[in-house]
Amino acid sequence: MNPVVLTAMIVMFVLLFLRTPVFIVLLSAPAVYFFLTPGLPGQIAAQRVIAGIENIPLLAIPFFVCSGIVMNFAGVTTRILRFAEVLMKKVPGGLAQVNVSLSVLMGGLSGSSLADAAMQSKMLVPEMERVGFSNEFSTVITAVSAILTLLIPPSVAMIIYGSVANVSIGRLFVAGLGPAIFLYFSMMIMVGFISVKRKYSNQMLEDVSLGKVFIHAIIPLMLPIVLIGGIRFGVFTPTEGGAGTVVVAIILSIIYREFTFLKLFKALKETVCTTAAIMMIIGAASAFAWMLTRERIPQQLTEFIVANVGNKYVFLLILNLFLLAIGLIIEGNAAMIVLVPLFVPIARAFGINDIHFGMMFIFNMAIGSLSPPIGTLTFVTCSITKCRLAAFYKECIPFYALLFICLMLLTYVPVFSLAFVNLIYG
Repeated sequence: MNPVVLTAMIVMFVLLFLRTPVFIVLLSAPAVYFFLTPGLPGQIAAQRVIAGIENIPLLAIPFFVCSGIVMNFAGVTTRILRFAEVLMKKVPGGLAQVNVSLSVLMGGLSGSSLADAAMQSKMLVPEMERVGFSNEFSTVITAVSAILTLLIPPSVAMIIYGSVANVSIGRLFVAGLGPAIFLYFSMMIMVGFISVKRKYSNQMLEDVSLGKVFIHAIIPLMLPIVLIGGIRFGVFTPTEGGAGTVVVAIILSIIYREFTFLKLFKALKETVCTTAAIMMIIGAASAFAWMLTRERIPQQLTEFIVANVGNKYVFLLILNLFLLAIGLIIEGNAAMIVLVPLFVPIARAFGINDIHFGMMFIFNMAIGSLSPPIGTLTFVTCSITKCRLAAFYKECIPFYALLFICLMLLTYVPVFSLAFVNLIYG
């Protein structure tokens, strides 16, 4: 490896372990590379950062983030929560099952696992503790179920992967349904088993009729279906669909009599802050990826792996272990932007479908968001619920096992990712 690149990588990892913000960590490597490489204009680094966020599919991110935030302010979350309560009132686990189900229902609105986890940590965890669930179990359920948001359209992770790997975002949205459904029912079984074993209460927040809550929740629940259908049949692009969901969110806030200009201003402010954080990471990672590409590291890595790894199944196993390790130290979106250009050519060389590979990659990054020491989902939920990290990780052990089993199935049984894609797209 070029000594300059090696130096840049060392600087990056030193800053990473010093808990420097992720976008600065990613910018440090290309900054050192440009500074130490003779005859390489520094302006190119700035150009690469800007070019990284000028990708058209990324326009969908602020729209979907905004729609999710506006719906939270509009009271949509509360109405969907009541709907989930009615559906789960006969299922062992009570509010724990509501927590898992709410992640599925809200995942189709927010597109952000962190937003979903933060919202449920504030809304559901105190109520779960009130009816007898332990703080650590409530926190773990909230964090683990938030992973479902990454697999359900409109997932921000899918938009980023699609834009980086030049893969259809519409097909990725559809592909996420299979893994999401399987993981959802797997979580329900485990939550029910643990709840029965520990004799947790089945008490709900309130007792209301299914018909009443369904009427209030039907419009937001239909949005993911309309979104997938519209993209599939070419009615609108993902970006246009995102803009449409913002309009629908505002209309719903007016219908539910929750609309005020102050709430709208707060929602737009939160959208700008969230989008800016995502885009800074994307821009920095884009400059880092350019550095690797200029040094032909992806090509060299592809040649080395294809020459030394016997078949794609061994490659997938090695890759899973590598991605799980990377997820421990690098934030998921940043890792995706840096690593997808490295590994997609290798996956293609082994004949692995881009959509299947994308679902496996996103699932690995989702597990990383729960793992120490970076674990963004872990820190978001624990900071709100005041759960001790040691207690969280101990409670999370059976869920780590469940997620690993699901990952292996997703990796080696492509039908989980491709069944709905083949059904809808042919």
